[in-house]
Amino acid sequence: MRAVIQTVSRASVTVDDSVVGEIADGLLVLVGVTHDDSPEKARTMARKIHELRILDEERSAAETGAPLLVISQFTLYGDVRKGRRPSWIAAARPEQAEPLIDDLVVALRDRGAHVETGRFRMHMLVESVNVGPRTIVLDI
Repeated sequence: MRAVIQTVSRASVTVDDSVVGEIADGLLVLVGVTHDDSPEKARTMARKIHELRILDEERSAAETGAPLLVISQFTLYGDVRKGRRPSWIAAARPEQAEPLIDDLVVALRDRGAHVETGRFRMHMLVESVNVGPRTIVLDI
């Protein structure tokens, strides 16, 4: 499982002209799933994201109550080492990935996090205003 985590002053995701997820002063989390990921890895990722000290004064979302916007992003496993067209071989199939993204969101909520989400397998427009900017790539 791989995540790109950014501090944002605001972020939103729109599907079919409707905002389906929106946060202010929190973390935008783009998440990709690969073939050997598991519910246990999703729980570990949730803990790391929630406790990541990336906010002001080296604080975490767990400490501050900062909201999270979690967006599924299979392209995080795109491989461009050969040629110009990415290979998606390392990305998990949707049937495997969707339940693990759901597990991640549930694990974050179980920790007390306020979590907004995008819509799996939908064309999404993601808008964000980065703070810092601070961006972390997390691999589990």
